[in-house]
Amino acid sequence: MALSSVLRKAASRVVPLAVRAAAGSQRCLHYTHVCSSALPVVGRSSRFLLRRSFPASLFSYSTKAKSDEALLKVIESEITCAVESQEEQPEDTPPEFPFKIEDQPGQRIVTLHREYQGEEITVEVHMPDLVTGEEDERREDEEDDDETETPSSSSLPLVVRVAKGKKPALEFNCTAYADEIAIDSLSLKDPEDSEDQIAYEGPDFGDLDENLQKAFHKYLEIRGIRPSTTNFLHGYMVDKDAREYLTWLKNLQKFVQA
Repeated sequence: MALSSVLRKAASRVVPLAVRAAAGSQRCLHYTHVCSSALPVVGRSSRFLLRRSFPASLFSYSTKAKSDEALLKVIESEITCAVESQEEQPEDTPPEFPFKIEDQPGQRIVTLHREYQGEEITVEVHMPDLVTGEEDERREDEEDDDETETPSSSSLPLVVRVAKGKKPALEFNCTAYADEIAIDSLSLKDPEDSEDQIAYEGPDFGDLDENLQKAFHKYLEIRGIRPSTTNFLHGYMVDKDAREYLTWLKNLQKFVQA
């Protein structure tokens, strides 16, 4: 009786332990199975992220750096060419030049001022339209049926205003060539007219009587708009264009380097 009692007590202790052990082993097996099934997913995802994000950002940064470096080399080469092509000393203003030059760095227009017998004369000088020898050769090779008109020589656009106090000003749009100055149009500009109003500006200059056209050319010549003036301005504006281009290149260089 004592022995059977001991055996029953031992069994009562062993069986629960065995059950707990079995349950624990199942939990461990389940945990191991879950972890083993999850880890490969995480591993694949991590490797995917590493391949797609981290190396890509490094590659993008490397590509940008190489691209900027290549761009800087081209800009530096262009700066060298621009410096070498500039004249050592710009042409001095002729003593007989009748206008005061107002040249603002960074602007495409140079403004001339002069007073003449109570008149205020202002001239806006724009960048020249240059025609090189290569363009001349290319023009000769164009077909005869090409209707596009191109200038045969370099030209300089001008806007001349002759004002008398607060009265309307006479405005000429001109194109200066090497040996002549062409008047493209003329009009009277009233300072009191609003920009919304469209005033009558007269007929085309070419439609005017020939004697009247010659009289207006003489009118401008007396006020200093003559070939000797515009030929100097042509060279001046070519030099200005070279200076502005060099400044522009250096500003580009600073931006890329920053």
